[in-house]
Parts: sequence; C-alpha cells; structure tokens
Amino acid sequence: MASTTAPAARTARERARAEITLEIKEAARRQLAVDGSAALSLRAVARELGMVSSAIYRYYPSRDDLLTALIIDAYDAVGETAENADARCRRADLDGRWLAVCRAVRAWALANPHEYALVYGSPVPGYAAPQDTVGPASRITAVLITILLDGYRSGALEPREPLKPTRRVRADLTALRERLLPELPEPLWAAGLMAWAQLFGAINLELFGHLHNVIDDHEAWFDHEMRTVAVTLGLRG
Repeated sequence: MASTTAPAARTARERARAEITLEIKEAARRQLAVDGSAALSLRAVARELGMVSSAIYRYYPSRDDLLTALIIDAYDAVGETAENADARCRRADLDGRWLAVCRAVRAWALANPHEYALVYGSPVPGYAAPQDTVGPASRITAVLITILLDGYRSGALEPREPLKPTRRVRADLTALRERLLPELPEPLWAAGLMAWAQLFGAINLELFGHLHNVIDDHEAWFDHEMRTVAVTLGLRG
C-alpha cells in the first residue's frame, strides 16, 4: 500500500530547501557588499549561516555556481524592472517608453549597487558565465529592441546612417541583424547599440563615483543625457 505522507514530506523538504537556498543567496549578497564579488567564498557564507562547509555544497557545488545564481537573479530583477516600466507606457509614446525604462534601470542600480556591479562592473577573475545567464541578461536588451522595432514598424522611426560604418563594423552589424532580428535595418541596430552603451555608461559613471565634483544634480543630468539619446535615435511620442 502506497504511503499517503510521502508527497507532504517531499513538499516540506522542498520548502526547506528553498528557504535555505534563499538564505545562502542573501548571505552571499551581504558578502558582496562588504568584500566584492572576487572575494565571494562558500566557506564564509557557511560560517555566517552557522552551517558546516560540507552542507553548503549540497546547494551550490562551487563558488561559480553560487555566482551564477546571483547573476541570474540580478539580471532577472533589473530586466523585470525594465519590462514593467515599459508596460506602463502607451505603445505609441516611444520617447516616453525609452525614458521610463532608462529611469527605472537607473533607480534599480542605485537601490542595488552591489548586484548591479556584479553584472555590469568588472568581471570576476576566474569566472566564466555559463549559457544560463544569456537569457536573463538579454531582458533589458529585448525591451530596448522592442521600442525600436515598434517605432520602425509604425513609421515613426526611420533608419538613419549619419556616419558610414567601416567594413568590419558593417560585418558585425550584419551578423547581429541576421542572428537576432533581420527586420530591423542595420542603421537602427547601430543606433540601438550606441544607446544601450550610453545608458549603462551613464549609470556606471554615476554609480562608481566618476561624476563627483563634476555634476551636482545627477538625476537631472541623467535625464538630460537620456533625452538627448532619444532625440539622436529619432524617437518621438
């Protein structure tokens, strides 16, 4: 006769495992805040949680596995933030959507500086991100591409090529276009890549302290930068 308590016992174990996994990641994030990603240690996390070192390896077999989990969480969190910001805007309001997404990403970065630094700061020595991180990392990019695509399809955004790319640059743009979205013209891919770089470059300069003694009102300056990028892209509401 089959036991009727086994499913409940498995569910309890699953809940316990989920809770411990969450505690491990929270402890790891605290360690990131103090020591940085390069110093992340499973043994140090285990000590903080009062676990024996061998126990933590049942959840994360290596430091890189834990790093990957934190990276995926960070990408998913900021990606969801961007998606939600875009969803709250009217579809035809292209520049409004761009600004809303940029502001939301910046706000997330300022509220979660160590997680932002983990995914957009210096690479962790000795760590190679697995394929599992690609999807979460692409969520913000997908939002920005969608804004460009909506503008192009509606006729509100026309491809412009103020500077003819070199043969090597064109080859990269062609490969990117063919791999991801052939419908979007190469000039828009180039403009989108530059806008993406300007968004994260602006956040990095602010978050990592490079605007100190240069700009007093960081928020106003960020808005000015992103509005300028919107004009350069040809976005309009």
